[in-house]
Amino acid sequence: MRKKVIAGNWKMNMLPNEAIACIEELAPAVKDTKNEVILCVPYTDLFYALLAAQGTNIKIGAQNMHFEEKGAYTGEVSGQMLKSIGVEYVIIGHSERRQYFAETDETVNKKIKSALANELKPIVCVGETLEQRESGKAEEIFTTQTRKALEGVSPEDAKKIIIAYEPIWAIGTGKTATSEDANNSVKAIRGELTKLYGNSVAEEITIQYGGSVKSSNAKELFTTSDIDGGLVGGASLKADEFAKIVNFDK
Repeated sequence: MRKKVIAGNWKMNMLPNEAIACIEELAPAVKDTKNEVILCVPYTDLFYALLAAQGTNIKIGAQNMHFEEKGAYTGEVSGQMLKSIGVEYVIIGHSERRQYFAETDETVNKKIKSALANELKPIVCVGETLEQRESGKAEEIFTTQTRKALEGVSPEDAKKIIIAYEPIWAIGTGKTATSEDANNSVKAIRGELTKLYGNSVAEEITIQYGGSVKSSNAKELFTTSDIDGGLVGGASLKADEFAKIVNFDK
């Protein structure tokens, strides 16, 4: 039985004092959950978030990383740097990184391999645009993204990866895929993983849904057959709302 993993993506929000306050409010509200709780925070919040989360069941992740260990990459942060301060997770290939910062399937693949080499757990984002969905190409898009992201990744390493299916048209728009549509898309991704690694490995890989997840729809989404939790955007910025999402099964 796969564990449900609920990750918050704060994006470019929260100053350090706000991050500390949010985690201090969230921690007691989620302390009894059996679900994995992750907050992916801006670089400037990482150290403070790690301190605030000490002694709690909240794990801290970054929102991006470079695939090189070090070098002349002004403004970038490496997996080695993240690992050195105690970060456990890192989001890779978010649609906003692809859209605004020229992230490609190739760089996503390189970053995954670097993250794994540094014992970080990648949360790898895949998903289609509204135009791609309406033209009937959605499944082709996100299964291809999945396949290219995992090129050269061993079965053992694949088990350490979380896939986050995030239809781009649902991110921050208030629109959410129906639970049936979202689950079918996640099933298709799991089918692609089965082609790559076989059924036993594919069944161990966590696949989340992301895209306007909130407390009112979390239970419906997360109790489907294949969705293993969520990558939550705006709703993760409010401790009480995010706690309700984490505790969807109570």
